Parts: sequence; structure tokens; C-alpha cells
Amino acid sequence: MPVSFTAQGQPAWRRRTTRAQWLQYVAWLAGVSLFLICWKVISDNTMWVFVDDAGRQGADLISRMTPPKWEYANVLWKPMWDTLNIATLGTALGIIMAFPVAFLAARNTTPHPLVRSAALVVIVSSRSINSLIWAMLLVTILGPGVLAGIIAIALRSIGFVGKLLYEAIEEIHPTPVEAISATGASRLQVMSYGVLPQVMPAFAGISVYRWDINIRESTVLGLVGAGGIGLQLNASINLLAWNQVSVIFLMIFATVLVSEWISARVRHAII
Repeated sequence: MPVSFTAQGQPAWRRRTTRAQWLQYVAWLAGVSLFLICWKVISDNTMWVFVDDAGRQGADLISRMTPPKWEYANVLWKPMWDTLNIATLGTALGIIMAFPVAFLAARNTTPHPLVRSAALVVIVSSRSINSLIWAMLLVTILGPGVLAGIIAIALRSIGFVGKLLYEAIEEIHPTPVEAISATGASRLQVMSYGVLPQVMPAFAGISVYRWDINIRESTVLGLVGAGGIGLQLNASINLLAWNQVSVIFLMIFATVLVSEWISARVRHAII
């Protein structure tokens, strides 16, 4: 029998009905069946001979990556700087576009339900396509380079920032908004003095968090020609220069650690 607790913390037993018991059994049976079906499909499409040899291949790859070719790091400073610029400029551009979209998508600030639907379509479209896919499309349109990477990061950031921000707008306390509206303030004044002060801390935290994510994502955009250190990574892998690949991995790891520390300090100072 399931158990819940009263307001005084005492257990309150509830008898499970026969229908509820059978529904629980059916749910468990469906879950186990789905797991077995998925495992069968994965097993049929897996070449287990490669899996059996994966340990030896992994050890061989690690042996080729060590020791790292440290002098190659001098070649990576410029690509890493490009990667940081892609992440930073792409995040800034995405934030600029996401800010008005979020206000149009929030129920309590949108001017019309149709406008809200259009804004939600923009947010969903951005979130449904990975930045790597955006980069592939933009490299085809704009050609390879940093510009394609910046726009790819920006288009991906619109959905992330827009969704979290419009949810924060919908969760604001209505009392300040009602008080300012009661004074006869215009819609713009209500937004400026009743809504923005409540959402700005969340907006700042979301923006910094997205920048932290974009640094990670921008490191791989070069694999499809969108600039940054990913170009060097792709070239080193194609040349089988694994001791150079290990240097790139270590530099990416160090950069991500620094960005994580910076974003944590900034979020702590803001929120």
C-alpha cells in the first residue's frame, strides 16, 4: 500500500485499488519491454568485434598521444583566441536578439497571442537545431571562417536565452506591475519599472551561463570549417598527429576550466 504523510508528519496509508495495481504492473511491463526492444535494436546494429577490441585500440591511441608535443601550443594561441571571440560575440549577438523575443513570448508581456505564437516558433526553431548544424549550413552559405561560427552560436543562443528569460518574466511578482499600472503609467513605463528590475538578475545569470556553454560548443565548430581551434583539431586528426591532438585537448580543457571559474564568479556577484 502506498504511504503519504500528514501535516504533522505522521504516515497516512492509502489502500491501492485493483485498477491502480494493474496499471502499475502494465507500466512496469511496458517499460521493461521497451528496454529489451531498444537493446535488441542496438545489439543488432553493433559490430561487437570492434567493441571487444576497443580496450586495446584505446590504449594504443593514448600511447600515441603521449607525450604531448608542447611546442605545438605556440601555433594554437591564435585559433584559441578566435574560439573565444566566436563564443563571446556569438553570445552577445544571440542575447541582443533573444531579449525582445522573450518579452514577446511571455504571456504577461506579449501584445497579442499571435505574436506570442510567432515568438515561440522562433525559440523552438533555435533550440531544435544544434550549433554544429547551424555552422554547417552557414559555412555553405557564407563560406568557411569565423563569421559563420559567430552567427551559428548566436542562432543557437536565441532559443536558450529566450526560453529561460520568458519563463522568468512569467514568474515575476505581479504586485509591482499592478501598482505602477494603477498610477496611470504607460506600457513602456510599466515594463521599465515593474518588469525589468525583477528579471534583470535572472537575465544576467542566463547570459553568463550561455556564454560558458558557448565556449564549449565553439571549440568544435572548426570541424565543419567555422573557424577556431576546431580547425587545428580537425587538421591534426586527419594527419594522425595524435601528440598534437593531446595538446589541443589540454588547451581546450584549461580554457573551459577558466571560463567555468569566471562564469561562477560573475553569477555569484550578480545573483
